Amino acid sequence: MKTIAVTIDEETLDRVDELASSDQYSSRSALVRAALAGYVARERRLREEDRERRIIREHKESLADELTALVAEQAPT
Repeated sequence: MKTIAVTIDEETLDRVDELASSDQYSSRSALVRAALAGYVARERRLREEDRERRIIREHKESLADELTALVAEQAPT
């Protein structure tokens, strides 16, 4: 692991210490690593969802045409 320095305000540090003292985390570092991992995962997911929305918007008409054709194929005659 690499060591980094982070500047943090007293109020947030107090909250971090409060959470870090629970049985769930072994240290401040463990809590910060867990928090950052969660944040990074959430940001990646949001970016991927945004990318997918852009693709859907960009291809909305052709996707609608494909859906219409698919439903027509499966509809009973």
